[in-house]
Amino acid sequence: MLTGATSNQVGAALGAHAFDAIAPLGVVAVRQLVAATVLLPVSRPPLGRMTWRQWWPTLLLAGVFACMNLALYTAVDRIGLALAVTLEFLGPLALALTASRSRADLLTAAAAGVGVYVLVLPGPSSDYLGVTAGVLAGACWAAYILLNRVVGARLPGLQGPAAATGVCALVYLPVLLGLVGRGGLGGLPLVYAVAAGLLSSVVPYAADLTALRYVPARFFGVFMSCHPVLAALAGLVLLGQFLALHEWLGVAVVVAANAVSVVTSAPSPRTAQTVADPGGRPQRRWPRAAYGTSTGVAAADPQ
Repeated sequence: MLTGATSNQVGAALGAHAFDAIAPLGVVAVRQLVAATVLLPVSRPPLGRMTWRQWWPTLLLAGVFACMNLALYTAVDRIGLALAVTLEFLGPLALALTASRSRADLLTAAAAGVGVYVLVLPGPSSDYLGVTAGVLAGACWAAYILLNRVVGARLPGLQGPAAATGVCALVYLPVLLGLVGRGGLGGLPLVYAVAAGLLSSVVPYAADLTALRYVPARFFGVFMSCHPVLAALAGLVLLGQFLALHEWLGVAVVVAANAVSVVTSAPSPRTAQTVADPGGRPQRRWPRAAYGTSTGVAAADPQ
């Protein structure tokens, strides 16, 4: 779990090094191509035999991938990795909290709101476009979770997310062709973008799939709370992004709110879902603890 989470944030930090040369749009385009190149041969979705009932949620999922990654990288470019990932984390947290009306969940939601305020400290100098992009990435993450449940029920294993990733790569293909045409896709920027695809997609997919065979979904959900902290550390070490005291405090409050939300959830057998990993082994997961990834099974950040 630690390997997958760390790899995810290190990949995002490395991708940020290519922003000046190919912009967040170019990094996202390369990342989607790398993810599709890996996922499609591994899962081999039956693209020619898929019905409309299978295609429509897959296409919506592809749209979510396209919007989520671009929104996140735009936020990273404008407000830094730690703040962007923390704001993105509000998506699954909000989705988890809406499933309950208990007093504990209301207090958790209020605490998360306070954490975001402390994190951003809105003022004349605030980058509201960057903050909006981070929140949009969080909304896309919540939409991903909901769509992934539909796709996972209609296509086995990784077939649905792989097909969606392939469609998303096609959407970004004109961006790649444009970069190649003007000679902007090469050298270190290309290396950084490919590294982002490998470290933020391939490695987390493999690590999370392995971890969920042995780790309860609820514990996995609590562990995922470390993502904003790891993002802050990756931003500090690899990007030289130093957080102010109020930003560290805001990150800590949001992380604590997520952990409390997962721990205090009380799933029942009626709310549990059974999914199969690529090896065909059934595993239980709970909607409030399983935040989902692009693998359709694991519970990490689907950046």
